[in-house]
Amino acid sequence: MRAYLLIAAMWIRSTMAYRASFVMTTVASFVVTGLDFVAILLMFSRVGALGGWSLPEIAFLYGLSGLAFGLADLAVGSVERLGRRVRDGTLDTLLVRPAPVLAQLAADRFALRRVGRLAQGALVLGWALAAVEVDWTPDRLLLVPVMVVSGAAIFCAVFVAGAAFQFVAQDAAEVSNAFTYGGTTLLQYPPVLFAQELVRGVTFVLPLAFVNWLPASYVLGRPYPLDLPAWTAFASPAVAGVCCALAGLVWGAGLRSYRSTGS
Repeated sequence: MRAYLLIAAMWIRSTMAYRASFVMTTVASFVVTGLDFVAILLMFSRVGALGGWSLPEIAFLYGLSGLAFGLADLAVGSVERLGRRVRDGTLDTLLVRPAPVLAQLAADRFALRRVGRLAQGALVLGWALAAVEVDWTPDRLLLVPVMVVSGAAIFCAVFVAGAAFQFVAQDAAEVSNAFTYGGTTLLQYPPVLFAQELVRGVTFVLPLAFVNWLPASYVLGRPYPLDLPAWTAFASPAVAGVCCALAGLVWGAGLRSYRSTGS
């Protein structure tokens, strides 16, 4: 963690040397990611509900997904560059340094501009919390920050596991993006819109449903996907822990299998 913070701080200082550029790229990130929510608003200009879900309820899903993914993308999103480093041999540079490779890779070119995505997701979530019709009991209130932290941890695990896969398939960055960027887009919409096979896949295979679908169903008083038991709404921290542990094992196995480019 110390190595990660030192490297990230170095890149932040580099970024802030060009403050105007930082402001413009951050605003651009805010606007571009906000277009997804604009698309939802356009849908609701023609319909009153989407799959039986109101606009504030879908905004609740959108904000949770965007905020959790934004935290993970800011923290470890740089690991998706691993395939490029494997191809050009620059990963060897990280291996000879006295710091964990994963910490170096995650903090490499730390993109502070990604706070634009965070701000946009937080803004939508704040509006949803004020607009949605929910009886805010203490357990529901507590579940909101738990969802954000657990969801960020699950996305971090997916980022790391996807990076580890690139030890085997160096051109697999887009495969990883299908589960990270694609996953957050999927979670912005209610599960009733998708086929049951897809919902099962993101519940039991790649457990993205625990980012917001299951706990949000409890908060909003909605039926649980796949008729799962009520306790699954509170399982996100445990699922996040298992995902991070498995991602760590996959990363270790991938790193041990690395044999350089030979160039």
